[in-house]
Amino acid sequence: MLPPLKYHLQTVRVRWRSTLATLASIALVVMVYLLVQSLAAGLDAIATQTGDMRNLMVLRRGSIAESSSLLTIDQIRTAKHLQGIAKDKSGAPLASVDTLVVVNHQRRDGKSMANVLFRGISQAGIELRQQVQLVEGRWFAPGRREAVASTKLRDRMAGMEIGNEIKIGADKLKIVGLMDGQGSAFDSELWLDSEEAKGLFNRDFYSSVLLRLEDGADQKSLISRLDTDKRLQVRGILETDYYREQTKTAGPIRFLGNFLAAVMSVGAVVASTNSMYAFMGKRTREIGTLRVLGFRRRTILAGLLFEGVCIGFCGGLIGCVLALPVHGLSTGTMAFESFTEVVFHFQITLTLVARAMAFAVFAGLTGSLLPALRATRMPVVDALKSA
Repeated sequence: MLPPLKYHLQTVRVRWRSTLATLASIALVVMVYLLVQSLAAGLDAIATQTGDMRNLMVLRRGSIAESSSLLTIDQIRTAKHLQGIAKDKSGAPLASVDTLVVVNHQRRDGKSMANVLFRGISQAGIELRQQVQLVEGRWFAPGRREAVASTKLRDRMAGMEIGNEIKIGADKLKIVGLMDGQGSAFDSELWLDSEEAKGLFNRDFYSSVLLRLEDGADQKSLISRLDTDKRLQVRGILETDYYREQTKTAGPIRFLGNFLAAVMSVGAVVASTNSMYAFMGKRTREIGTLRVLGFRRRTILAGLLFEGVCIGFCGGLIGCVLALPVHGLSTGTMAFESFTEVVFHFQITLTLVARAMAFAVFAGLTGSLLPALRATRMPVVDALKSA
């Protein structure tokens, strides 16, 4: 028979100081773990929300990112006219020839600089990236030195409001519209015409070409043809797969989160154990009385462990609640692949919450195990004589 639940609840209430100390240590670890891991989850979410399964990206062979890829017009022309590429209404290949340039730009606070990705695209590039929506103003017109910035960049970088001009050497780019990438990698970009990008930044090559595949086209066969053609010296990759490869930025952040959680978890378990030792030390006579009343050691031990689990669970809930306000907040970091600013949101997922709660319960259980064993193994006479 287990001791009454009312007894355990009253014990926690009476000794509220030691209970609060244990709750605070567990809640702090859970909060920090969720905050750091939500950064990595936000970066991972960019990969899952960017790209279209029908789009094929062509890069220079050996390049791991668009920013390091160089394509000639002959390579692009050959790739565009391969069998299996969709056509637009005029019968031309549905493709966007892109020119990427990294520009060091001032942040909105005026105190620091950040690398921003300027993407020059063809007119078809807007159609190929349907997840990007124009939310204010209009799309740029080729040949007029115009650009469209994402709303996320507008909020983080200086001078990206509609009507403002960005100085590019001796020229200027006028912001004529704002777009929303809906949580994709395009939220970190400014778009302009591809040919203008080449002229403004003195580029002789293009960075990539994005192709729309025909319905039912053999993707693997087409990619294999691009990869094995020695004349082209290019590689093909599905747009969705490309952006999944670009999530290496989340790796160090995720490692940091796990490392901090591991280090702090040791501290939390030690703090919990110390608190529970003090907690149990003041209850030695109570435990002796329970044994005199006929309760077995194992049932008393189970009840004490139940208290530890409940305290751990409550500490985990508090930590989750403290971390929850950052969910959805926008922030940015540097992408290791392109060394540019990446804008993303904190993402506190159900998986992260479940992991945090599992740790909290484990910390409560582990912290109460040794003190509970010591208290229940003490001889009854000695327990009753304790102060």
